[in-house]
Amino acid sequence: MVTPTATPSAVVQRVTARIRERSAGLRGAYLARLDRLSLRKPGSDRMGCANVAHAFAALPANDKLRVVAHKGPHLAVVTAYNDMLSAHQPYERFPDVIRDEARKLGATVQVAGGVPAMCDGVTQGQPGMELSLFSRDTIAMGTAVALTHDVFDAVLLLGVCDKIVPGLLIGALHFGHLPCVFVPAGPMSSGLSNNEKAKVREQAAQGLVGRDKLLEAESAAYHGPGTCTFYGTANSNQMLLEAMGLHVPGAAFVHPHDGLREALTREAVRTAVAITRDGPRFMPIGRLVDERAIVNAMVALLATGGSTNHLIHWVAVARAAGILIDWSDFAELSAATPLLARVYPNGSADVNQFQAAGGPGFVLRELLGSGAMHADAATVAVGGMAAYTTLPQLHEAAPNGLRWLPMPPDSGDSSIVRIASKPFSPSGGLRLLEGNLGRSVIKISAVPDDRHVIEAPARVFDSQEAMLAAFAAGELERDVVVVVRFQGPRANGMPELHKLTPPLGVLQGKGFRVALVTDGRMSGASGKVPAAIHVSPEVLAGGPLGLVRDGDVIRLDAEAGTLQALVDAVEWSRRKPAEPGAEWLETHAHDLGRDLFAGMRRNVLTAEEGAVTWL
Repeated sequence: MVTPTATPSAVVQRVTARIRERSAGLRGAYLARLDRLSLRKPGSDRMGCANVAHAFAALPANDKLRVVAHKGPHLAVVTAYNDMLSAHQPYERFPDVIRDEARKLGATVQVAGGVPAMCDGVTQGQPGMELSLFSRDTIAMGTAVALTHDVFDAVLLLGVCDKIVPGLLIGALHFGHLPCVFVPAGPMSSGLSNNEKAKVREQAAQGLVGRDKLLEAESAAYHGPGTCTFYGTANSNQMLLEAMGLHVPGAAFVHPHDGLREALTREAVRTAVAITRDGPRFMPIGRLVDERAIVNAMVALLATGGSTNHLIHWVAVARAAGILIDWSDFAELSAATPLLARVYPNGSADVNQFQAAGGPGFVLRELLGSGAMHADAATVAVGGMAAYTTLPQLHEAAPNGLRWLPMPPDSGDSSIVRIASKPFSPSGGLRLLEGNLGRSVIKISAVPDDRHVIEAPARVFDSQEAMLAAFAAGELERDVVVVVRFQGPRANGMPELHKLTPPLGVLQGKGFRVALVTDGRMSGASGKVPAAIHVSPEVLAGGPLGLVRDGDVIRLDAEAGTLQALVDAVEWSRRKPAEPGAEWLETHAHDLGRDLFAGMRRNVLTAEEGAVTWL
């Protein structure tokens, strides 16, 4: 662990050096492949005439001339557009804007492919959520299929939400010789506050309000185009992409229908053209995403109390670039990273209020200024990481109608964003837990200080539904550690267990000392309730969580970093792990598409290894 005297800069340098050393062989082989592909001729010269004719058959004649005869830059668009996801609905019109801007630059564009994009909000607590984690690797494969046409000079990636951004990024890194720019769509306007929404959910869990009031509240919170306004995985994605220099600077949290949004989308096209091989600033994504970029993303996540899903996703992203990271790296960085933002569920603000208070640019300026990030990391933008500490603005007299202004010296609201010298906490709020139950993580940035250590008897469940039934029957009205097992990637695809949050919050609100321990996921939704999540190895892979029995005393100690079943060692050694029954296996193996993902369940690596299915 980090010593109290270690500066953020020293810790960042030490962790980065360790990652670089650990990854040297894998990263070297990756870069060698990338360089080999970068030296090839353009696709229209390299491929046979029939291949070229097929590739460009549907292009307008002038565009065919540009790409084949004039050798202009040819851009791919890989889009996650669908109008099931509020965050992705605005992408419907993006290709036309992109084509228009590209033509002004003598470039051409093709939508190379669409990738699936599911809404976790729709599938929470439903069978579809069991496909959610695996949709990431499916999206990565879809991205690869789109780019396999192999005629492109750069890629524009259109995606925002939970598994979509990591999937697009993993797929793009497998075409690491190509320059890539992510193009966000922005958050929806603020509706019912996240705190009010959470209050109604807890009331519904207690039977104090009916379905009509709950639906009214949910519909007032999720009400229009754009990303959901809480700081979950989707909005954490946008923060991390800014920290990695893969956006146009400041693009993350501009509304879909703000005039600035289209201007930033057009700037993304200009950026992509500029970083092609024949452009002034060639920057393939496989070179850009190096150890420094990965560490910068990790630090940005920790400094903002972002989604714990990224302790899985960014391990996989790094692996796609030939870089090996683990939860110990996250934990060491967390101990030295100041918490600079409080956005729901780690505070009361939503992302629109976060943006108004300074947003990603303010946080990145403070982190870079304090040495907590690599200032010399490569980016798609002119000016490197410093460009991501500025604020974009429409301005008629500026080139292309855009200019970037310095961030104000002070926070727009110090209850939401703070300077590095006066953080909410000197550490990032993430803890690694280790003990006889395996390795897991806990996010304590929203957990009250007096709940960092919980010791109580266990109540063991094999499903989210079983726990909810026990709560409804009044069986959990006591100090209790709720253990929900068989929720790992191999068991059932590791669904998020968001529906556990309201009842656990109710129990804690009544004064009981409660905690959750699970081999499943919670994202940021655990909020104020201590939750040891991603317990690894999972039960179905032989993890020790399968040895826990009702009544065993479990101690979760986020201060000491331990997770222990306080059971006599001899008794513990004699126990045989629990196994799911035939009915459980049947339920989670079939129907609603789950059969198609059986191979992924068999081959998936552990959560700490990124739950990767492609190795």
